[in-house]
Amino acid sequence: MPDYRHMQEMSRGNGILQFSHLDTADPTSGFTLDDNARALILAMEMPGGREYAICYTSFLYQSQHKDGSWSNFMRDGKYSSLFNSDDSVGRALLACSLGSSSPWPEISEKCQEMLLRNLPRAFSFQSPRAIAYTLIGLCKCQWSGLGTRQQDFIKKLGEFLINLYQGQHSQKWLWFEEYLTYCNGILPQAMFALYQQTADKRALKIGYDSLNFLNSILFRQGYLNIIGNDGWYFRDQEIALFDQQPVDAASTAFACMEAYESIGEIEFLELAILAHKWYRGHNIHGLSLYNAETGGCYDAITREGVNLNQGAEAVLSLLLSDKLMENFIEKKVDIDQSS
Repeated sequence: MPDYRHMQEMSRGNGILQFSHLDTADPTSGFTLDDNARALILAMEMPGGREYAICYTSFLYQSQHKDGSWSNFMRDGKYSSLFNSDDSVGRALLACSLGSSSPWPEISEKCQEMLLRNLPRAFSFQSPRAIAYTLIGLCKCQWSGLGTRQQDFIKKLGEFLINLYQGQHSQKWLWFEEYLTYCNGILPQAMFALYQQTADKRALKIGYDSLNFLNSILFRQGYLNIIGNDGWYFRDQEIALFDQQPVDAASTAFACMEAYESIGEIEFLELAILAHKWYRGHNIHGLSLYNAETGGCYDAITREGVNLNQGAEAVLSLLLSDKLMENFIEKKVDIDQSS
């Protein structure tokens, strides 16, 4: 079961704080768009999550300007564009796509408004990950207010990623770019989401090939071994082992689960479960990232052990992965009981 204590401790009336010092929330660290987007996605599914979801939605809403652009960072009541990125906006669009059909009007109405304001800007994204977040959101969006534009956006964003892969991959390098960095799983996940929405066989093949390629790297030693941010992995070069970030375990788990739900191959389910176990000790050091005393998640696996700080990105990644597995188990029980 997900443990929401630290997430709740990190949350304030206007959003979830970015960092903590050890297990103590750091009010001076400010708030970010991408953390609050992740938090909104989680809160919409957590028990008693309505007030939290309203809080995170309000942060996204206040962070958006009249022209539809977003500021990614807020501290001391002041918004800044200093740390803006396409990826943070992509995560916000994913959250708004999911929130647009919320049964709570305080959330759905604001998410719909934010989505309409910013969505056309997705065509100017330079980041493949930002496009992938947006594409997944649109493929899962159940709000009818976008009309025929929804399928137009899905087709254009999907073509961008398909063309990117076709221009970059080779027989031995089945990937969208010349390197593997963070949240790699979002790219094949977007292809599987596109396939489920459109039945595009090109997307299915790209998703299947690229995720198998990624998994052959990440699970090469029988457990999830995340690509480290101290050098990443460039084609024909060494794979960096540290630091390993919790957000990447979540990205891998979600990609593998999307693949399993798309085509039903049990191997993808097994790898999703194995990626989830990374948080609780199935990793390079055999150390748990979950802090049972606080409900927090350590920020990284380092060369020496773990980074004992427990910021928003880490705990939200853990909780989103926990919720993914909980939802799968509940769905499986429902299917078993009805059969």
